[in-house]
Amino acid sequence: MSILNETYTLANGVEIPKLGLGTWFIDDDKASDAVRAAVEIGYRNIDTAQAYGNERGVGEGVRASRVAREDLFVSTKLAAEIKDYDAAVTAIDDSLAKLDVGYIDLMLIHAPQPWDDFRGGDYAWGNRQAWRAMEDAHKAGKIRAIGVSNFLQPDLENILAHGTVAPHVNQVLLHAGNTPEDLLTFCEGQNILVQAYSPIAHGTLLDSRQITAIAEKYAVSVPQLCIRYTLQLGTQPLPKTANPEHMRSNAEVDFEISEADMAALRTLDERDYGEHAAFPVYSGK
Repeated sequence: MSILNETYTLANGVEIPKLGLGTWFIDDDKASDAVRAAVEIGYRNIDTAQAYGNERGVGEGVRASRVAREDLFVSTKLAAEIKDYDAAVTAIDDSLAKLDVGYIDLMLIHAPQPWDDFRGGDYAWGNRQAWRAMEDAHKAGKIRAIGVSNFLQPDLENILAHGTVAPHVNQVLLHAGNTPEDLLTFCEGQNILVQAYSPIAHGTLLDSRQITAIAEKYAVSVPQLCIRYTLQLGTQPLPKTANPEHMRSNAEVDFEISEADMAALRTLDERDYGEHAAFPVYSGK
């Protein structure tokens, strides 16, 4: 059975495909073609965000695909800067309009702080306001599941203590060489699915000698090993690509990493993101 046909079940019973397509850095005018290609290959889980500026193109690709809407899973994210109930309500409706796919399967708060203050000040109250807007859209049937992204344990505890719906998902930077064990354990205990964005560390793991050596043992590529690693952790990977060949290859992960190799990958420290360290999520803050 292909990984493209497998799903996880969120705490509220909604099924989410185990492998998704990330669309960060895919321009709006190219997003439609990328989504259509992915759906044709068999992808059913497409991830975007207000901050990516490509919701319109992603929605166009979803509508142009020859697959029933209910068989596709479309996620987006509320901009990290929005920490106000009314602004969040407006932004959620904006995403619904731009995507134009009827409803959103999953919406996340993109980060617990605005990007220009990432891992900085205290936005606990603002996150509660944004979350309340998401809960209301969820209750209204506009969004099937709600969650967060880049949230650490105290950020999650704030929502768990004050919200009426626990986050269904926490999407975080997770890859071989950056495995946040304590956060994974906490999320598992709260029945929050962890999604792994940048499972190949924005491409920087292609140069890792240790990861390359393990991949060679299984006669697979470094991206395939990295995607398989996140799946065996019980997380949901979102490798980003607009290249159909890479989409196909990323889905060919029906091998098993041994316990010893999983242990080796879990203890690796590979967080040199080079030029990408300019982005808050890679800055090491």
